[in-house]
Amino acid sequence: MVKKKFIFLLQRPNYVSEGSVAETPLMRQYNEIKVKYPDAILLFRVGDFFETFGEDAIRASAILGITLTKRANGSASHIELAGFPHHALETYLPKLVKAGQRVAVCEQLEDPKLTKKIVKRGITELVTPGVAFSDNVLDRKSNNFLAAVFVNQPRTGAAFIDVSTGEFFIAEGTNEYIARLLQNMQPAEVLVKKTQKTDFLDVFGPFNVFGFDDWIFSSQYAQDLLTRQFETENLKGFGIDMMENAIIAAGACLHYINETRQDSGSAHIRSVSRIDNDDYVWLDRFTIRNLELVQSYNERGRTLLGTIDRTSSPMGGRLLQRWLLLPLISKDKINDRLDAVSCFFENKELSFQVQQLLNEIADLERLCGKLAVVKINPREFLTLAYSIEKTKELCAIIPAETEPLRKIVSRFANLDELSVLIKKYIREDAAALIVKGGVICSGVHNELDELRLLSTDSKNFLSGIQQNEALRTGISSLKIGFNNVFGYYLEVTNTHKDKVPEEWIRKQTLANAERYITPELKTYEEKILGAEEKILRIEQELYTALIQQSMPFTAALQKNAALLATLDVYLSFALIASENNYCRPKLNDGLTVDIKGGRHPVIETQLPPGERYVENDVLLSSDDQQIIILTGPNMAGKSALLRQTALIVLMAQCGSFVPADSAEI
Repeated sequence: MVKKKFIFLLQRPNYVSEGSVAETPLMRQYNEIKVKYPDAILLFRVGDFFETFGEDAIRASAILGITLTKRANGSASHIELAGFPHHALETYLPKLVKAGQRVAVCEQLEDPKLTKKIVKRGITELVTPGVAFSDNVLDRKSNNFLAAVFVNQPRTGAAFIDVSTGEFFIAEGTNEYIARLLQNMQPAEVLVKKTQKTDFLDVFGPFNVFGFDDWIFSSQYAQDLLTRQFETENLKGFGIDMMENAIIAAGACLHYINETRQDSGSAHIRSVSRIDNDDYVWLDRFTIRNLELVQSYNERGRTLLGTIDRTSSPMGGRLLQRWLLLPLISKDKINDRLDAVSCFFENKELSFQVQQLLNEIADLERLCGKLAVVKINPREFLTLAYSIEKTKELCAIIPAETEPLRKIVSRFANLDELSVLIKKYIREDAAALIVKGGVICSGVHNELDELRLLSTDSKNFLSGIQQNEALRTGISSLKIGFNNVFGYYLEVTNTHKDKVPEEWIRKQTLANAERYITPELKTYEEKILGAEEKILRIEQELYTALIQQSMPFTAALQKNAALLATLDVYLSFALIASENNYCRPKLNDGLTVDIKGGRHPVIETQLPPGERYVENDVLLSSDDQQIIILTGPNMAGKSALLRQTALIVLMAQCGSFVPADSAEI
């Protein structure tokens, strides 16, 4: 017996307090679910609260600042306990995820009133730093990438996916190349083989890493997942079929998303793009840090991104950051971007009109993500319809002579059908949540309209029945009443008792009157008393139908979102150029960098009013001047000139105008 008990203690999960030999049915259910998610904090729904137990409670109380208590666990032992009201989930869940925790949400799957046994519970959602849809977790203007890395020398595979937008990228190359890509993408969570976890951290640096078993990182499994996801026979159409290690990493990402989402949470992930080593200038983490491109390490410091970002939409903000960290190498592609920027730069009125419209367009990428996981609320649906209309207006004002912009506009998908569908279903004054009702328009569903009329005008219905029956029977003193015993009734005084029709059913005799019910009255009673519940049920059914009908439009929405983001970045480049007197750089295929009157884009915006930045010329070429020896006292601006030159070159290769009188790159 002692030996058996010793074995039990070794095998018992560490989230159960020591000595808790006997378990309550609730704790037994909790432990059965918790053992499947040992690495996650389990939020366990009990009545109107989400509870955490044991080590989860200790961690949750520390992160959330909620009270940690103890409760009996069905024996002499106790277990730690911390909880919060279920309606506060959207407040507390983001805090746990932002703290780097994986969180399993366990809901009650049946009404406690309808069962005499313990309530059935199950995991409805697993939220992790890399798989999140909540606006309280996500940064509006930054991607939230989940990454997977498959180290298999000589070529390591990597995949990056933002489930909130549906963007999916893969790459393959040396460890150095993948390390730079990781620094650029800054994933919130990285998936690796459990056996490679330590080696990954040693080679690639500190990331929020989660380890998987080796079988998940297999070629055939990944191929099956990807082809099933994209509904294709193979991956040749995406140009990635020869990137086996990258495909394996991509498969790991999809596996993780399918595991964390208990619903069809990846319907908006319809394609994958490859990131090629030869297309971009690859910046290592030291360059990104020292140039302070997206993050400043000084308390009052300002980044290049913060300085030049004039985007109007979150979509544009995310794309600008990605362009800034992945400067182009192709002269033709850079010039294409510069041509588009010039269209806005040279037409101030067009720039103003486009900016006004972009300000009114919602984050279509993340609305697509919410639609895919059925988390879109009624007001967001209305915002989606409004954004579709504004997108159409934007396309209409782009003039024919701005050919680079017209090329973009010609690729927009027509989404009028979706806009009409949404407006047909959703009321303009709809509540924020479908569970509150009052969401679906009149005229969509006959029974819904009838029930609403019953609910709001039940007195008139009952009065109508009373008048009709009084006229039909000649009982002028007929009254309609209600009690909890037999519901609505017709009351007849003894004077008119002989006029009562045979089909009326007597239910109660009083001193001076008798009470009756009729089939018609009982029918209306059932409708009136159950109207609110039925209204809510029908509205939810219709809302679910709207979501299903909207799903096929996600690919077109994502396409339009990407095009809007591109226009937004071009406009941002034009606006900052106009504000700060930037020039269009000229690109050459040689080794010459010739900057006249160059300025540091960040420092010049921080100078006191009236103080002018001291401009600098820089000439570097293979023929005339390969090296510059720069001298001067401390704080003379030597480092500023070095960074200024780098930033001007980087901005030019992103497709932006640059802070100089002229620049040849």
